[in-house]
Amino acid sequence: MSFLEYRVKFVPSGLKKVLYLNWPLIVLVTAVSAVGWLALYSIAGGRMDVWAGRQMQVFALGAVAMFFIAFVPIWFWRNMSLLAYLVSMMLLLVVEFFGTVGMGAQRWIEIGGLRLQPSELMKVTLVMMLAAYYDWLDVKKVSRPFWVLVPVALTVLPTVLVLMQPNLGTALILLMIGGAVMLLAGVSWWYFAAVISGVVATIWAVFASRGTDWQLLHDYQFRRIDTFLDPTADPLGAGYNIIQAQIALGSGGWGGKGFMQGTQSRLNFLPEKHTDFIFTTLGEEFGFVGVFSILILYALILVFCYVSALQNKDRFSTLLIMGIAVNFFLYLAINLSMVMGLAPVVGVPLPFLSYGGSAMLVLLVAFGLIQSAHIHRPR
Repeated sequence: MSFLEYRVKFVPSGLKKVLYLNWPLIVLVTAVSAVGWLALYSIAGGRMDVWAGRQMQVFALGAVAMFFIAFVPIWFWRNMSLLAYLVSMMLLLVVEFFGTVGMGAQRWIEIGGLRLQPSELMKVTLVMMLAAYYDWLDVKKVSRPFWVLVPVALTVLPTVLVLMQPNLGTALILLMIGGAVMLLAGVSWWYFAAVISGVVATIWAVFASRGTDWQLLHDYQFRRIDTFLDPTADPLGAGYNIIQAQIALGSGGWGGKGFMQGTQSRLNFLPEKHTDFIFTTLGEEFGFVGVFSILILYALILVFCYVSALQNKDRFSTLLIMGIAVNFFLYLAINLSMVMGLAPVVGVPLPFLSYGGSAMLVLLVAFGLIQSAHIHRPR
């Protein structure tokens, strides 16, 4: 029995769950969110009412939801996994027919004055559904073809709906989340080797087809690829965003220009400076030291998630925690690659930093599930 468990033994049962919370994880999430509030305050020229105030309100609402979800036994959320998945699918269908259009894409629905992006919710409910599926499935059947097709279908169906919005970034994340949970559940490596081989072959065929009678992409799509590989080829058009982002990151140097002193963001050179490209704002104002410190906070969040998963002996809980951690990592990796020019711009927010209610709420709900699994693990 650990020291904490010994002390908790003499605490009233109503307070035990509070003591069992993964408090370091809560502190880290709050710290990253606080950096986001400061960045949004700075970008708005020292005004709370533009973005920072709204972001703080959403965080407060999400924090309440996180604690509520945390104190509910994890078996309840396992039993609710199928319903949560089906509700998310229904919301994706609602978006397809009645969704709100913004920036050329139909991704949102209005619910009581709140603009919700169901594809963000699907990232979490897909993890719940797959974790519940593998918790139910006999371990001996995990790699048999029929039982592999079930999680593939559960992953592909929402991915197709998200692609129709269109939202390539989220669609790719859904595919990678599904694949990660399947891999963690013990599905044979041969399936993944076949998929990777197919992807590599498709990419080769796409490039080999250029300029031929059987060209697989339109000319404008190839031009987008060219711009990604060399943004300076179209500096005032398709390459503008990434060039300005790189200028902002580089201009910060080691120590940055100082809080509220970022010229690229304050003078509106940076695109989507409060959402997808907020990392470049932080790089300009706080420099290498500042952004490296933020990356350490992100790394610690992932470490505490991993440790919590290792400590948990329940199969559903372990897969749930690891699946959410993978989702969090993909948010982080894709956004950072995007703003540094290492990946195409696909519109993926930086977790707890980028302005946006749906992503913030869903992430806090997801961390509530991690807390529930952590609190109610066998001791």
